[in-house]
Amino acid sequence: MPKETRGFITILTGLYPFQDCIHFLAAVRKFHQEPIIILIDQVPPVLYPLLKAFKNVILKPVPTNENTVLASRQAKLALYDASEFDKTIYLDSDICLLSDINDVFEYMDEYDFLLTEDVQPAIAKATNLLRGKQEELLPNVLPILQSVGLPLQADSVQYNGGFIAFRKTEINQIFFDKFQYYFEIVKNNQDKLLLKDQGAFASAIASVRPHMKILPPTYNYLSKWQDAYNVEDEIKVLHCTYPYRPQYAKNVTRSLYTRIFDRLAKVFLPNQVTNPWRIK
Repeated sequence: MPKETRGFITILTGLYPFQDCIHFLAAVRKFHQEPIIILIDQVPPVLYPLLKAFKNVILKPVPTNENTVLASRQAKLALYDASEFDKTIYLDSDICLLSDINDVFEYMDEYDFLLTEDVQPAIAKATNLLRGKQEELLPNVLPILQSVGLPLQADSVQYNGGFIAFRKTEINQIFFDKFQYYFEIVKNNQDKLLLKDQGAFASAIASVRPHMKILPPTYNYLSKWQDAYNVEDEIKVLHCTYPYRPQYAKNVTRSLYTRIFDRLAKVFLPNQVTNPWRIK
């Protein structure tokens, strides 16, 4: 019987997160040697060698879009089809590993799907998914999400899609098909909804209900919201949410290569914090 394959996958759309991705690769390579697939768009091929400097990196083009945020959302919908592995760990490119996560691969012997809850898990309070003033929207979050056709209820959970681990199974193929279906609803209702994937992701979970394991926040610790956590265990996966960058988060990716790269990045890369697509 052939040995099961396993690997990582991330998304790089446009130049704004390029520096993040370099440090992401450095962090993964500090603890893991599995292949890393990068779903890539709007990055000049002349820069590809900077990514391929890390061993066993596979670059896969994704459908292009002028809006790099939308392009990244669409790439996330394609994770299942893009993965070449029996066991896949998807991580946002602004994530910094602080230890190995071999246990996540091992959990996939029992579970089809692993993920973490969002800092604000109650979907009924997810004003972050809607357009408008959040304090005014709070009483209407669930009715608005339901009105556009998302199958969410008061007990539905918002998950953080920055960390997803999945096996190649029939149920997960159905999940990603549903994820794409519900994201089209989100995309077609931008007068009410922000262009985020959490609502579609939660809808697919609620609809398909894969055999999944919810991991603690130490596997997806959002640095921006550190005051919202009460964790005692060691943080394994540091999610350096905008505008807190991974290259300044922990001294785990520091090397001669990244030091030189960071100096050059100030000259030839745009500032992630000023990405205009974040406010559209």
